[in-house]
Amino acid sequence: MSELTLLEDLKARGLVAQMTSEEELVAHLNDGSVTLYCGFDPTADSLHIGSLVPLLALKRFQSYGHKPLALVGGATGLIGDPSFKAQERKLNDDETVSTWVEKLKAQVSAFVDFDCGSNSAEVVNNLDWTRNLDVLTFLRDVGKHFSVNQMVAKESVKQRIDREGDGISFTEFTYMILQSYDYQQLNKSHGCTLQIGGSDQWGNITGGTELTRRMNGNKAFGLTLPLITKSDGTKFGKTESGTIWLSANKTSPYAFYQFWLQTADADVYRFLKYFTFLSVEEIDQLEEADKVRQGRPEAQGVLAREVTKLVHGEAGLEAAQRITEALFSGNADQLSESDYEQLSQDGLPTTSLDLNNLADLPLTQLLSEADMGTGKQVKDALQRNAVIVNGEAQGLDAIAKSADVFAAEKARFNKYFLVKLGKKKHQLFTI
Repeated sequence: MSELTLLEDLKARGLVAQMTSEEELVAHLNDGSVTLYCGFDPTADSLHIGSLVPLLALKRFQSYGHKPLALVGGATGLIGDPSFKAQERKLNDDETVSTWVEKLKAQVSAFVDFDCGSNSAEVVNNLDWTRNLDVLTFLRDVGKHFSVNQMVAKESVKQRIDREGDGISFTEFTYMILQSYDYQQLNKSHGCTLQIGGSDQWGNITGGTELTRRMNGNKAFGLTLPLITKSDGTKFGKTESGTIWLSANKTSPYAFYQFWLQTADADVYRFLKYFTFLSVEEIDQLEEADKVRQGRPEAQGVLAREVTKLVHGEAGLEAAQRITEALFSGNADQLSESDYEQLSQDGLPTTSLDLNNLADLPLTQLLSEADMGTGKQVKDALQRNAVIVNGEAQGLDAIAKSADVFAAEKARFNKYFLVKLGKKKHQLFTI
């Protein structure tokens, strides 16, 4: 473990945005094992990579001997957090949220240790302490501690009120009270004294520390992590094909690995500090070595390996690397059926083939209709034997033989044809 204290390590990584009573929090963390929590609302059936920083923060705290609670918001997920959202969230039904809660439980469980003694992690669900709470009790015992003036003054709420349109509903306005109540309840039941979350949660977190002080008479702390931004101003965690999810069913390990490989040089060392457990010293050394290295920096490869292994395990990383190497070399002999399934899911452009319609279809037309190039570009590539179908180079004589090139018996796993045109263009054709 690093010789730095936990907060020193977090600061060195750029992972501290705000904290309450810094000197007192430092002393509190140094005084022994602290129970902390972070909340994850079920707004979909998977978390996305924006949730990785707080998930890994829980793991960082646990590695220093503290006890993490991962709160899955079965109750708050029914309401929707208004923090810095442009408009009201769509309300989901109980059954949908309940299904998502179970999936999120499984996901967060992969990042912390549930069997390490006194600081073993736990997953908690805020529906457990809100499901039977009647409205009068809530208003009298909890609501009375909140000043509407202060709530309206919170920046995340103020933006919604000042924006033209629907503003903010009473439903979403009460979210801060519900999240604060979570903290008070966890302080009472688990001795929880620290809440962490993204910097957009600062108002909700400080509301919780204050409610815990008022209702329980206990000191409570808050710490926020920075929201991840990219140096070019584009949104982190989004690609042209959409959101990068932690679930392999929504973003394949191969596509996940490729996302990190594409990290810009201006972001990669910062992301290594955010998303890996390499020491700050190791990352700084890698940056210095990359400055004098000829050719592409190595940092992107290190980042892709480390994060893919954290999220998808050794098997997921090996599959992602195997597919990457196969596409680079043009030799797909080592690809498994599940590797092809990953490519079909989101790894490559994929075109469906009807073998019954190939007899009179020239290969140049077939590939150009699949957007692999113009007819002339495909013909030029065939002239150079630069069209490879399942490892077999095709020449000009193949133009009139689409049915032979894509014969059913040549398909990998009775379904797949991997086509490479030139050095970089790949596409998957499926029967």
